[in-house]
Amino acid sequence: MSQDTLTVTDNRTGRTYELPITDDTIRAMDLRQIKVNDTDFGMMAYDPGYTNTASCRSAITYIDGEKGILRHRGYPIEELAEKGTFLETAYLVLNGELPTAAQLQEWHEGITHHTIVHENIKELMSSFRYDAHPMGMFVSTVAALSTFYPSAKDVEDAEVRDANIKRLIAKVPTIAAFSYRHSRGLPYNYPHNELSYTGNFLHMMFKMTEPEYRIHPALERALDMLFILHIDHEQNCSTTTMRGIGSAMADPYSAVAGAAAALYGPLHGGANQAVLEMLHEIGDVKNIPEYVEGCKKGERRLMGFGHRVYKNYDPRAKLIKDVAQEVFEVTGRNPLLDVALELEKIALEDEYFVKRKLYPNVDFYSGLIYQAMNLPPQMFPVLFAIPRTVGWLAQWCEMLDDGDQRIARPRQVYVGHDVREYVPMDQR
Repeated sequence: MSQDTLTVTDNRTGRTYELPITDDTIRAMDLRQIKVNDTDFGMMAYDPGYTNTASCRSAITYIDGEKGILRHRGYPIEELAEKGTFLETAYLVLNGELPTAAQLQEWHEGITHHTIVHENIKELMSSFRYDAHPMGMFVSTVAALSTFYPSAKDVEDAEVRDANIKRLIAKVPTIAAFSYRHSRGLPYNYPHNELSYTGNFLHMMFKMTEPEYRIHPALERALDMLFILHIDHEQNCSTTTMRGIGSAMADPYSAVAGAAAALYGPLHGGANQAVLEMLHEIGDVKNIPEYVEGCKKGERRLMGFGHRVYKNYDPRAKLIKDVAQEVFEVTGRNPLLDVALELEKIALEDEYFVKRKLYPNVDFYSGLIYQAMNLPPQMFPVLFAIPRTVGWLAQWCEMLDDGDQRIARPRQVYVGHDVREYVPMDQR
């Protein structure tokens, strides 16, 4: 008997089945042969939330949650964040290799060529209510872009696909900045393509009446690093949504809008805002012991600790912690940083949290950095969506080129009524 198989015995029938094992997985369809009788549909796996179901084969991002490892195309996140730029990392994630100097220059020019949005888009965004949430504006406007580029529906054409990937990466910072300016009742700033990707975004966000908006290099670099840290993270909720929509051959604008809508959910893209609210609630280092005890009793939640995947220190959290210190040297020290540092210290030493492997994640310090840069909490999920657009598009391309992929159509376990007769109104 081959060692690369799983032998399953169905105790209902006494039959034995041998299922092939590839990459430590079995194919779910191989379970369908396990039947009680010929009219039986066949065995299925029940997995709410897809906690142990692999929906694809991917070469983009590798995570080892037990060891706290995150790599993109084989490169450790630490090296990419400390040595690279966001657009360089975006090229890697999308194309599989780091660019040469000439390729990076061409890539940068290809992105900056598309940063302007159609004036009708600006008018569309101006029609939102004065208090519209920036993320709601972002989702709706990205979806509307599909009507401006109808050729994007031809997703199997490599040239068309490439052109719309560049358009999306270029335009999401513009849309994000416009949504912020709208929420503040401010006129929109047009892109300044001589700046870097993140520098241009900060320019569109914050330039007022000054002839030239000057960006502090430390803040520009901090945001660039944060964008790198959020570029992709395997098959999370929004990425699964991107692949699901993309499997129907939808255009990339509609698919990215759907993925961003998933990110809009507080359980996915709103965690750093929740951390900030928690730190404000604690208020002072002296209040931490009482708050921690409340968490142990189930009366409160320790936000920014623990992760669905990581059972060790999130490698992104270590990098962001250092970035926070650099940002506060420019903006002034936020007293909440002392609360965060002490809370982290206590939690990492407390047996209750250590036993449960509740380590700081990427959201624990990012909200403090955004706040120091005058970015309001409503913008936090939008700031997440800008870099993650690259990861979504990379996953979308990989899905389209994967011969195994089909339109997403999960099964269900039906637990409703058996057949019933219709009851006339006068008998109900």
